Amino acid sequence: MTEVIKIVNDIKSRNFKPVYFLCGEEAYYIDRISDLIEETALTEDEKAFNQIVLYGRDTSVEEIVSTAKRFPMMADYQVVIVKEAQNLVKTFENFANYMANVQPTTILVFAYRAKPDGRKKIFKTIKDIGVYFESKKLYDNQVPEWIVKVLKGQNYGIEPKAAAMLAEFLGTDLAKINNELDKLKIVFPTGHVFTPKNIEENIGFSKDYNIFELKSALALRNQEKAYTIIHHFGFNMKETPMVLVTGQMFSFFSQLLQFHGLKDKSKFNAAKALGVNPFFIEEFAKAAQNFPMRKVSQIIEVIRDIDVKSKGVGAGSMKEDDMLKEMVYKIFN
Repeated sequence: MTEVIKIVNDIKSRNFKPVYFLCGEEAYYIDRISDLIEETALTEDEKAFNQIVLYGRDTSVEEIVSTAKRFPMMADYQVVIVKEAQNLVKTFENFANYMANVQPTTILVFAYRAKPDGRKKIFKTIKDIGVYFESKKLYDNQVPEWIVKVLKGQNYGIEPKAAAMLAEFLGTDLAKINNELDKLKIVFPTGHVFTPKNIEENIGFSKDYNIFELKSALALRNQEKAYTIIHHFGFNMKETPMVLVTGQMFSFFSQLLQFHGLKDKSKFNAAKALGVNPFFIEEFAKAAQNFPMRKVSQIIEVIRDIDVKSKGVGAGSMKEDDMLKEMVYKIFN
């Protein structure tokens, strides 16, 4: 995120580079940086003649270079944005001549939604003369912290449980999460600290039947609640797909196994080791009392087995809701 902040600050300060190569599997930052250049480099009057958007699937290296070599009309810069640039992967090294002699009044932006081979000479050249930024997918356990930081930068706050609920409900798609945060900011004034109740009431999040509550029920060995939630999931598999449930269960019990292995289980040390907010360590401590280390290892194997079955291997005619029930039964027994 530090790298993003530097790029953003340079753009806002009009310290532009001749080439921006924005790549990676997470589209959120690729789009945000590209949009910021569009909004900042030119005035509205200048955009009519000096802002060109091309698409990788419909253009060629030759057309992009020809466009980039033009001079701006009644402006300091022209902006050339190449969206879906990953479609040029087979010919991208043909930009070498242009990169060796870039047009200083052109800001050339590549939105490359994939991970390229950064070892190639063309990308090393881009790193020397411009900005090469790889937007990486966040891990599940990194998303709540990302939500906290984004909201803090916008003068909002959020309680740890509320951030975790958002992350588990929306996954790791940062654009999707940001859209939901924007909706919340319309409802609540600047300075507001979002609570779990705010999330439940405004994001379409079931306060009783969600993965967050399932993990809590399992941690406390609350069998009645766990089976009630699983029963609800079984009737709403589109809202709570099997891969999401098994993925979150695997993550939780893997962290619980790690918690068991810690010599120092104090709140802040454990939180740092597990990569979670200290708020959740009490739940891990209770789960550790209810599930010994050997049992946790067995549970992880159960979840792996159910995950494989959910993908059609060895499942026979078994339905997904029955797989969920089997998983929970084996966790408790």
